[in-house]
Amino acid sequence: MNAPFKTDALPQWNLGDLYAGRDDPKIEADLATAKADNDALVALKGRFVATRADARRLGELLDHGIKLYEAATNGLWGVGAYAGLASSTARNDPAWSKFEGDLRARSAQIAAESLFFTLELNELDDNEIEAAFRAHKPAAKWRPWIRRVRLSRPHELSPDLERMLIDRGPAVANWSRLSEETLAALTAKVGKETLTLSETLNRLSDPDGTRRKQAAQALAKSLADRTPTLALCFNTLAFEKQVEDRWRKYPDPAASRHIANEVHADAVAALEAAVVEGYGPVSHRYYRLKAKAMGREVLDQWDRNAPLDTAQPKTYGWDEAKGMVLESFSALAPKFADTAQTFFTHPWIDARPRPGKQSGAYSHPVTADRHPYVFLNYMGERRDVLTLAHELGHAVHQTLCAPLGTLLADTPLTLAETASIFGEGLVFERLLANASKAERKGLLAGKIEDGLNTVVRQIAFHRFETRFHAARMEGEVSAEEIGSIWMEVMGESLGPAIRLNKGYEHYWAYVSHFVHAPFYVYAYAFGDLLVRGLMEKRREDPVAFAPLYEDLLAAGGTRTYVEALAPFGLNPREKAFWAAGMKQLERLVDEFEALV
Repeated sequence: MNAPFKTDALPQWNLGDLYAGRDDPKIEADLATAKADNDALVALKGRFVATRADARRLGELLDHGIKLYEAATNGLWGVGAYAGLASSTARNDPAWSKFEGDLRARSAQIAAESLFFTLELNELDDNEIEAAFRAHKPAAKWRPWIRRVRLSRPHELSPDLERMLIDRGPAVANWSRLSEETLAALTAKVGKETLTLSETLNRLSDPDGTRRKQAAQALAKSLADRTPTLALCFNTLAFEKQVEDRWRKYPDPAASRHIANEVHADAVAALEAAVVEGYGPVSHRYYRLKAKAMGREVLDQWDRNAPLDTAQPKTYGWDEAKGMVLESFSALAPKFADTAQTFFTHPWIDARPRPGKQSGAYSHPVTADRHPYVFLNYMGERRDVLTLAHELGHAVHQTLCAPLGTLLADTPLTLAETASIFGEGLVFERLLANASKAERKGLLAGKIEDGLNTVVRQIAFHRFETRFHAARMEGEVSAEEIGSIWMEVMGESLGPAIRLNKGYEHYWAYVSHFVHAPFYVYAYAFGDLLVRGLMEKRREDPVAFAPLYEDLLAAGGTRTYVEALAPFGLNPREKAFWAAGMKQLERLVDEFEALV
């Protein structure tokens, strides 16, 4: 067997562009500045409604008030980003946890003072706001942000109740923190090794079936030991959400996420229906073919992401991965590669796995007047190369829309995944183009599995959340009941060719999105199938596509997803749009079948 992939020399970020450490006096100075901006906004309380009849004066007030709001947001988010970034690589250090928790509480207290602002804006009529935009043109730039604020207008509570929810927010967030810290501290005894959660999950893709089985069983045991704590966190936060949703009169548990994403419930329903219809011809069929390719009738759940080649999989050094990503981005447009290059030139990427570092990957935008930071756990596998492309896609997107400012650059999840998944697709095309005929089957299998994990699996996660939250309405859901819902939903999506072994009922517990971002997961499927549509458009006319695509990314959150896709002739509110994306996945399965 080859030696383990060396991670010692992988980059770690330097957060010095933000702050020098927990004791950096700039932290207190920036909090004080943010508070001063916020106080200046608070001094305007009541004046927006009071001047509603004077369109010019209202326009001036709106422009000035939103600028103060953005300045305060930049200050608070910058400090908060530093706390979150630093803590994510030190989940085993109580001092960082305390620092992050305390800062969250202090920031919430400052921000709570300007709670009146969005409530007061929502007291104004649409025609009054439009008149203000006409009378004072500079204020009109804020139209997309005000539109987003007004989406929650029917669900707002009284100022006192809104303030109470903000004040208790940091305490509620500690349930999410407890869940994250429990998972970050998780280790699994795999053979003679003790592995972290990230390392154990990575072992599930090992070419050796015995090692996969050991890892899967060890992970099941470790999760089972922690299930009482993780189930309590899940139940408690679901109940908190249930109470707030009831007061806000949301029609269902996912409604607040749809509003945050600026998507219509019918579009998400169309997406879900199209994916579920594709379970049989895509997911079930693929795993049946994979079982055949592996000489088996049925695969165990730990074989789901197993490489077809039992030889040690090819590993990619950091420089090799960097080269592939930059070349792929350059083929789309030099500007994308140049922007991504800056993240390698500067210490803005943390790729090295180590104890205390949480699992997963992300690109944090910080604020529009700073630069993003990229976080991943790089272990040299093909999927890690694609993860690097995914997160750098986010980073490029966040950089391109930064000139809009923090409020307008903030992109709904459904469009925020566009550049990341596109980045992955570009790198895969390069991998496939350079593959030998023998490698092609394995690459196709990997690409199909990535699609299944991003589309089918995430929609199954969405359906799991939907059923869990429905059950929670009737009372606390036991860990056993949660596991039962999980097994049922995952069985539906994977099909009869995958055996869900004993212990798999605990695997819901490591999906942290369920706890810290309810109903987030459908955005992955939304983004993946949306990108499949965009990549078809690129194939039709690569030259015309690049400027349109750059324009889409640079628009940040100023356009709805329907507006953003209109220049490409795509309509995501139609079920046919999503079904076409599933058909593309099905065509990959066709190609795979021809090689089996």
